[in-house]
Amino acid sequence: MMILIQASYFLAAVLFILGLKQMSSPVTARRGIQWAGAGMVLATLVTFLSPELTDNPQALTNYGLIVLAIAIGGGYAYVTGKKVAMTDMPQMIAMYNGMGGGAAATIAAVELLKAQGEVAAGQAESVLGAVGMSAHPSTIAEAMGTDVTILAIVGAIIGTIAFSGSIIAWAKLDGRLNSNKLLPQQQLINLVLAIVLVGFAIAVYFTGDLMPIIAFFGIALLLGVFITVPVGGADMPVIISLFNALTGLAVGFEGYVLGNAAMIIAGTVVGSAGSLLTHLMAKAMNRSVSNVFFSGFGTTAAAGAAADESGGSMKEVQAQDVGIMMAYASQVVIIPGYGMAVAQAQHKVWELTQLLTDKGVKVKFAIHPVAGRMPGHMNVLLAEAGVPYDLIYDMEDINADFGNTTVTLVIGANDVVNPAAKKDPSSPLFGMPILNAEESENVIVIKRGRGTGFSGVENPLFLLDNTRMLFGDGQKAVNELIQAVKEL
Repeated sequence: MMILIQASYFLAAVLFILGLKQMSSPVTARRGIQWAGAGMVLATLVTFLSPELTDNPQALTNYGLIVLAIAIGGGYAYVTGKKVAMTDMPQMIAMYNGMGGGAAATIAAVELLKAQGEVAAGQAESVLGAVGMSAHPSTIAEAMGTDVTILAIVGAIIGTIAFSGSIIAWAKLDGRLNSNKLLPQQQLINLVLAIVLVGFAIAVYFTGDLMPIIAFFGIALLLGVFITVPVGGADMPVIISLFNALTGLAVGFEGYVLGNAAMIIAGTVVGSAGSLLTHLMAKAMNRSVSNVFFSGFGTTAAAGAAADESGGSMKEVQAQDVGIMMAYASQVVIIPGYGMAVAQAQHKVWELTQLLTDKGVKVKFAIHPVAGRMPGHMNVLLAEAGVPYDLIYDMEDINADFGNTTVTLVIGANDVVNPAAKKDPSSPLFGMPILNAEESENVIVIKRGRGTGFSGVENPLFLLDNTRMLFGDGQKAVNELIQAVKEL
């Protein structure tokens, strides 16, 4: 039976890896998700054959609890997954990341508490004189083994921080936590919490008491909250990616604790892929991951330093004029941002693209690596609307083409087209690679109002001589452009 279980876990791991490989391309991503899902179903089903369950006197009860948990979790995920709006996808991803980290932390807690129970039982028997002191472990490390204990503790730290941090990220993305203010000595508080957490981790390793375990998990939860609260809105894609990597690592560590090969491989694959994605996204912003966590970029204090002092003003334009401009353009580049997602304007944008193409206009879409609220957010929206993949260009592939562009249409984007990133050393964005929209002959920005974007940083692009502002809801504005083009 164990051969069958291990072979099934190996096959599940292969499906995970092949599925992840398929997800590297939009063309095969759907198939990749199906393969990875099949691997997860196989790994779950074969777990029911584990001797730890089948040989347990309470096997029937345990099976019932497992099936109930799967039914509740799977049913809830299916219903909410079918209903979730594309604009809420980042929140859902953040929440599911957190659940994965929480699950890994829970596994660690159960194993540590089991070991603590062994230590307590030995101490009780020793007090009663039933057995000698050497018959039972005196510390959790002795009960679990050195390597297992270390990985259980490290996995618990990572998983717990990923859990509470992801919940905060979800709350901020969902508008339930709107505060962007740093606490006094915020980073010092985080450092103290981290030191205290390490202290309790050592206490858990070398003792067999219950209180250090409780304090250990409580401080880890608190630290996850405190290190995520000061992270600015513009850094949310990086944070979500990082927590995804942490969740994977935690699952891999706890897989070692349980001796589960499928968990080890799946967790390692997710952790390494998430780490690479986090690195690439931080690189796309020309910042380190530590800077993302500790700079407070996007908070009130940081964003305020970038207030524009040029004295320029935004110049408004009407949809009719923009429609004429675009219909007679040689090339139009569309830059989508989170505002397009909020307005659910992606279908109208694709309809406008088709109209312009029919009139002989060359249309391209430019995607910044950190556009939106999660990695690949804009790509998902455009794919949902039916935009062909060959019209979508990454930043490094299209930046040189803006000089040959008649009209660049910016819809709901802000920081990813902010020229202050190249020209203003005092801006929090300085050094971040951006889409060179300002090099276009004309720039049209669809925006709800005159305020700053999600990060709170002013954008001098809106004040340039070749920029015009089309104010209003994204979907309504694009629909007006469609009507204007149709009338020509």
